[in-house]
Formats: sequence, structure tokens, C-alpha cells
Amino acid sequence: MSPLESSLAAAVAAGTLLESAKSNILSLLAGTTSEVAAQAVGELVESGAWEELNDRFFKTLAFGTGGLRGRTIGRIVTTAEQGLGGPNGRPQFPCTGTATMNFYNLSRAVRGLVAYAKHFVGEGRRPMLVFAHDTRHFSRDFAELSARICSDLGCDAFLFDGPRSTPELSFAIRELRAHAGVVLTASHNPPHDNGFKAYFNDGAQIVDPHAAGIIAEVNAITSEHYDALPENRRGTITILGAEMDACYVERLKTLLLQPSLLAGASIKIVFTNLHGTGGHINVPMLRSFGFEVLTVPEQDVQDGRFPTVESPNPENAPALKMAIDLALAQGAEIVIGTDPDADRMGVAVRDASGGMVLLTGNQIGSLMAWYRLKTCFDLGWLTHANRSRAVLVKTFVTTELQKSIADGFGVGIVDTLTGFKYIAGKLRKYEDAIPADKKGDYRSLSEEQTRLLRLEYSRFFVFGGEESYGYLGSDAVRDKDANGATLMFAEVAAYAKSVGKTIPGLMDDVYSEFGYYLEIGKSLVMEGADGAAKIQALATSYAESPPTEVDGSAVIRVRDFARQDLYDQEGDLLPKEKMLFVDLEDGRSFAVRPSGTEPKIKFYLFGKAAPGGDLTESKLKVRDSLASLWAWIEADAAGR
Repeated sequence: MSPLESSLAAAVAAGTLLESAKSNILSLLAGTTSEVAAQAVGELVESGAWEELNDRFFKTLAFGTGGLRGRTIGRIVTTAEQGLGGPNGRPQFPCTGTATMNFYNLSRAVRGLVAYAKHFVGEGRRPMLVFAHDTRHFSRDFAELSARICSDLGCDAFLFDGPRSTPELSFAIRELRAHAGVVLTASHNPPHDNGFKAYFNDGAQIVDPHAAGIIAEVNAITSEHYDALPENRRGTITILGAEMDACYVERLKTLLLQPSLLAGASIKIVFTNLHGTGGHINVPMLRSFGFEVLTVPEQDVQDGRFPTVESPNPENAPALKMAIDLALAQGAEIVIGTDPDADRMGVAVRDASGGMVLLTGNQIGSLMAWYRLKTCFDLGWLTHANRSRAVLVKTFVTTELQKSIADGFGVGIVDTLTGFKYIAGKLRKYEDAIPADKKGDYRSLSEEQTRLLRLEYSRFFVFGGEESYGYLGSDAVRDKDANGATLMFAEVAAYAKSVGKTIPGLMDDVYSEFGYYLEIGKSLVMEGADGAAKIQALATSYAESPPTEVDGSAVIRVRDFARQDLYDQEGDLLPKEKMLFVDLEDGRSFAVRPSGTEPKIKFYLFGKAAPGGDLTESKLKVRDSLASLWAWIEADAAGR
């Protein structure tokens, strides 16, 4: 037994190191080609940093249906990892660990994806994969390594020349007719995280059966070492740049339903990309339509530290503070912010008193859904005769206001599980339902052509979204798209101005017609190995012992998405997911779900009031009822 193995065994015996961590440390050291990894582990063992070792090695970073996500910078940075340092103050090398995001885990993920792509395309054909990345620490390094491995193993790689958004990666896969793609991002996670988000040939995140196949390939790989093919059998690496950007922007412009509204809008917008990728597309695109666009200079800088915000998440009010301050100083009417990989978008707007009001993801999505449905009818695209072919798609935890809106217009609505891959799955279903001899090369068709085909043979997807600030208005992209959402919301703002309304005033009109709905999102954060166990234990307790009465109201229905066979509005069986929905007799409800990407368990609270009453009174009543509901849930969770 080596000195290292002896130290690890002693720590396990003393109860300071998990047995799984010990096994994973030895496994990584046996399979890595990095000298830094051995040095980093040695430093942590010598200093007795057992908690850090447990967090880094308590599990193997599993390649899930979304790919990989984990720390790329440890809580403790070893001397070996710091090395000579890197851009924006980061260490030279990523965090060593089996539960962290580094070259070891990245190599396994890329090679597994390549192996599955080769099986998928068959002998004699060369798979094509597209790689994009955001502005996070190590994102460019990870993307370049991914493209190189792809080429070494006989696939053709397409690599963007700099940071790009997740939705542009989705678009590029479809446009290039590629077989798969990856964006190196951890979305809106803290600066120390990074991830590997995998997509398949339809431009959507991988789902079964492909997900299971790719996961099996990745999990079978335990070593960082691989043998490159001879040069004459390797693939190419093609750099993507302005030409793909222009193609993407042209498709985004077709999201506008009434472009003439923008011509005379004279709207001043403050845009912030929160140190990420959103400004690359959005700022020039908005200016091309005549909007006066100001940006936050300090946040224009693409910096993986996200130095001006605590969290680069437009869901959180503090992330937009600098932009709101600028809007107040410069008289701007709207603030728009996107997260680092520009798939989520947050908004603040002027109210009638001149102050800035933050909108929730549910409000933003509901306004766009309402406006797009209304306008489709105004333009004659939707009629009484064909409206049954139109559909809104949302997640179960997204506001029921959108159901009320869909019902009011007489169009369909479909709920999916949390995650845009499930909304993308519906888009795949609607595309596949069009007869092959009618659609031809579907991806080469215009937005108008695909709309007519879907209305005749399938379902016309008008709008889709989720409460966590993700929206989509076209099936040309198969993931949430903050770039498209920015343009769609700008049109809503132009419409509001054309009818003499503020955005909050327009929102109140929607509430008055369809009912007042309020949703509150809460989370309990539990980090590290111990936190992960607590999250699972709490989730299990709800499934095994669901409440029968909550905050003085009887429970009338419990939907356990992990254990029950549940179906959506189209009769499709829902995949199993760890989520529980509790509906109360008084009309309130709540859902509980462990996050798939962050160390937290999420709670979603829902309240509503019927249309027709005093709106101000309804707002206060529903708000107070949800505050009471959360107090009950928090106390109940502490006792579980």
C-alpha cells in the first residue's frame, strides 16, 4: 500500500473521508494523464482538507440527460492548480476531482458522445459536431479540447470563434445538419461552476433513447487517455463566425409579427449581458430596428468572474440593479438582461409613476403569449376554423395564467416536465407529424411555410416558455432563446406604446380579463456531499408522507411525477421525474422538486383570483395567502 493509500484508508477509518471519495480518488489517479491532478490530491491530503476532498470526490460527475455540470474551481485552490494563473484571475488548471468539471471528465464526455454519434450515423459516414461556449472560466479551453478530440477520433468539428449563446448553438446544429453539438456553459450558476450541455441532431438537448445510449458510452470510459486516429482518417475543424451569426439573426427577425410597430416606437432600452454572450447578437439587432440601446459598460466586459454581480442570473433583482440605475438616470423605458449563455432573459419596465418595476418570468411569458396569440388572430393567421391546431406549450410549474389565456382564445395548451428539452420534444413531434412528401427539407423552409404546414397537418407552436425566464417563439431553435425573447418583448413594448399603455398597465389588462395569478419560487440550499443527501431525503419524505392538510386547507390532489403514470393534454405519457404537486381545496397549490443543476430543493407556490373583482384587492389577498403558505411549508420541511 502506497503512502497515499495509507493516508486515505486512515481518514476513512477516522470517519473524515467518505469511502466513495477514497475509491474515486484512486480511480481518477489511475485514469488521468495529468501530473497536476496527483499534485493537487497530494496537497489536499497532506493538509488534511478532508471536507474539500469529500466534495470533490464523493461521486463521479455523472453524464445525465443534460450533460455535465460542476465546480471548475474548488473552494480550496491548490498550489498545483493555481500554477501560473489564467485569464480574469482564475487558476491555470481546473479543479481536480471526479465530481468536478475538468479535462478528465470533459474528455470522457466528448469521447462518449463521439462514440454514440458514430454508431448513429453508421459505417462509412463521418459525424459532424458543433461546439460553442460562453464566457466562463475554462469555457474556451474546454471547447477547443472538445473540438480537437472530436477531430482526432474521426469526426468533423465546427467551433465558434468566440463566446456564443446556447440558442445559437441549437440553431447552428439545425442549420448545418450536424449530428450533435455541445455548449460549454453552466448557464446562470455561480462563477466557480462550468458545464457540458449536449444536444442531438434536431438541435434539442439529448433525451431518450439517445440520452441512455450516450450515457452508457460515457460511463464506460474511465481513463483520460485515448489514441488519435492516423492523420488521414481524422476529421476537420471549421471555425464559425460572422456568417453563422448573420444567418441566425435573419431567422430571429422573422419572430416579429408586426414589424411596422417598431418603426415609430422610439423606445430607449438599457441592455446588459451580465458579462456574458447576450450583447453579441442583441445590441446590434435592436439598434438595426431603430431602438436606442444603452449598455452597462462595466457589464459589457466578458468576464467569467461576473465581478459586478453576486449572481449572473436575471431572475435575481440585484443582477439588474446597475442597468436599472442607468435606465433611471437616462430616462430609458425598459431594462433587459440576459444570463451568461443568453438562454434566459429578465426585464424591468417603467410604471405609470415613472419607477422601474421588475417583471417575473411568468409575467414576461404571459405577456408575450397573450400578444402573440392576439396578433395571430388579428393578422388572420389563426381563425375560428383552424385555432384548434394552434398551441401554447409550458412547463407544469409555469403560471396557469397561460392556460387561461389559451382557453380564452380557444387554442390548445400542453404542459411538460421542467426543462426546455421537453418543450423541444413537442416541437419534434409536431414536425414529424407533417407528411414527408409535404415538408421536404423542413429546415430550409421559411417561418410562414412551416406555419402553414403545421396548421394543416400538425400543430402550430405559437409560443412556449417556463417560469425560470426561458421563452421561445419559433421552432427554428430548439431551446429557450433570450435573443429571440429580447426581440419579441421589444415588440410587445412597441405595441403597448402604440395603444398608450405602460407594460404594467397592459399586464393589469390581461389580469382583468383572464384572472389574477401569482407565483412565488423558493429554495432551500444544501451544498456538498452532505447537502445532496439531505435534499434527497427531503424529496423522498414528501413522496412517502405527503401532507393531507396544508395551512388550514385540505389537500384534494397529490401528483407524484416520479411514482405515478401521468399523461399530458395530448395523451402522451410523461417521463418519470422527482417532482410532487400538491393541490389545495382553497385553490392554492405548490410543487416541490430537487434542482437538476444546483445544490437546492425548489418549491413553487401558486395562487389565483377569478376575473371580475377589484384587482388591487385580489393582488393583496393572493399575495398574503402565498406568504402564509410558504411559512407553513418552511416549518413543515424543517420537521421532515
